[in-house]
Amino acid sequence: MAGEERRAGATRAEEEPRRPVAAEEDSVSLLPAAMDSTGTAPAGQNTAGPSASPPDAARSVAATDPEPPGPTRMDGATTGSRATGTTLADSTTPTATSPTGTPRTGDSGSGSGSGNGNGNGNIDTAGGARGAPEPTGSASTRADAEPARVDEADGPADARTPESGPAGDEPAPARPVDPERALAAVGWRLHPETLREEAPDPAELRRIRDGLTGKLDTALDNRSRARLLSLRAVASRVLGDADDAVADARLALTYAEATGELRRTALARARLAEVLRWRGEYAEADRLFAEANSAELPDRLRALLHEHAGRCCYDQGRLTEACLHFERALDLRRGEDAALNARTLVALDAVAARAARDGFGPAPRGRAEVLGTPRYPVATFDEEQELWGYADADGELVIRHRYAEVQPFHEGLAWVRRPEASRWALIDTSGAALIEANNGYRSVGAFAEGLSWVSMDGKGRWMAVDRTNIVRIPPGYEEVRPFRNGLAAVRQNGGWGAVDHAGEVVVPTRYHGLGTALADGRHLDGFTEEGLAVVELAGRRGVVDRNGRVRVAPAYPTLVIHPVAFLVATEAGRWGALDRHGDPLIDPVHPGRAAVAAEIDRLLADANPVL
Repeated sequence: MAGEERRAGATRAEEEPRRPVAAEEDSVSLLPAAMDSTGTAPAGQNTAGPSASPPDAARSVAATDPEPPGPTRMDGATTGSRATGTTLADSTTPTATSPTGTPRTGDSGSGSGSGNGNGNGNIDTAGGARGAPEPTGSASTRADAEPARVDEADGPADARTPESGPAGDEPAPARPVDPERALAAVGWRLHPETLREEAPDPAELRRIRDGLTGKLDTALDNRSRARLLSLRAVASRVLGDADDAVADARLALTYAEATGELRRTALARARLAEVLRWRGEYAEADRLFAEANSAELPDRLRALLHEHAGRCCYDQGRLTEACLHFERALDLRRGEDAALNARTLVALDAVAARAARDGFGPAPRGRAEVLGTPRYPVATFDEEQELWGYADADGELVIRHRYAEVQPFHEGLAWVRRPEASRWALIDTSGAALIEANNGYRSVGAFAEGLSWVSMDGKGRWMAVDRTNIVRIPPGYEEVRPFRNGLAAVRQNGGWGAVDHAGEVVVPTRYHGLGTALADGRHLDGFTEEGLAVVELAGRRGVVDRNGRVRVAPAYPTLVIHPVAFLVATEAGRWGALDRHGDPLIDPVHPGRAAVAAEIDRLLADANPVL
């Protein structure tokens, strides 16, 4: 956290801009585990694919698993159920459970996470949005900014039934199958050459799509519409209705982004990417898969995104890059996902066959190239002159060695200091000076989101300037952090808070620390992509959001942010979880955070979402 030493082993977020430094400092994817040789799943299994000799990781899992999973679907789930009567839709709010995992009496909650809103969305069955409502504002209201609680449609896949039937001992009428559940339960088959899903019963898939349309007619909130539209896009894609699929998927992404929820937005991006992949629009599909795959997502979902990105690379003949994605997916699941192992075997068989015919294709791209991010010059040191300059990606010197100190380029800008100067200057990638050293900045920070923190005396009174040296946030802060997701952590009068780009105080400077510990062990100097940060007051941790609201009052000795919950520990070192409202979700009885994360994963109704 800001204002205190970090624990040993904590790592900084990837590509995070450096903190300000003084001039004197050194500144330098989806098949069953078993298939026969014809590409058809054995009896009781719903998928197909060719047999193959598994790679070592997959082989060891298959050989050592004492209790192999039951029949699996294309979403990687087994047809058997661990159901405790508690699940979680992709709204990401589980139902509170007791230490045994069963729901607490009276904690069923209510909300719209499943798509059971009200009103009329007027969505055409064909897939186009007719009179579709606009996204309802930003993510600042509780109804949309925070995940809804689980309702009936977010229950277990095996629908709940009354404890006793109607009078006369007649059987209770069967509940209609929820179309979202039905879509997840489709016996998807993966074509062994195209690596595209196929539905065994297109007529049933059309009925499911009609059911999703029916639910859209009564759903107006952003969360529900994002979920239902993106799922309907999946059905339309597999049915061959590409135009309807892309229209639904794009609209779903608009609604998802309006919720401000990272996981929901990632799913919407991935579903749109898969539609575009099938249409052959690979550049946008690749970009969307990369944008969706945030390091803040659960490993299971990240693995699925890598798997589908690998299939997109396979379609393009980028077979080495495809294999890297498949390998990363396996790494994220640590070889423990039998369904993923089996799907990977099918994909690798397809890669091998195509490589034998056409070769492995172009060299793999990095994330920056996929996203179209510029490759900035990198610092290089001349030993003879003992001066710094910058070279391009090929090692060619593009800015000659003339500086005593330099900082890396961020957003096309870098702070540099000449040997004869005691103050910093700002240059662009051509070496042209945008802010001269005579402006008097003794301490500077890397540009982030268009702003850089600078200090005239190097001891405090930090202010933020833009690339034209216009002061956007006046001086007055003792310590600052780079902007991240629209906000920057700042310390004033001994207390930490946060300001926005206009300098407005969003989080009051009343906390002893502001920084964010993530469930995967990383630490952020500020807010997550979802707009959450951990604050500390008198040794107790809580959570604030990007609007300054307190989600969790500072009351816990340890608190880390999980992609769908908050993990908390007691003084005795026992771990539990809170939901995104700060309400109890899992009692603090577990020995470590990993056990709590596993319990949350079990509660997710769509832990293996359909993409």
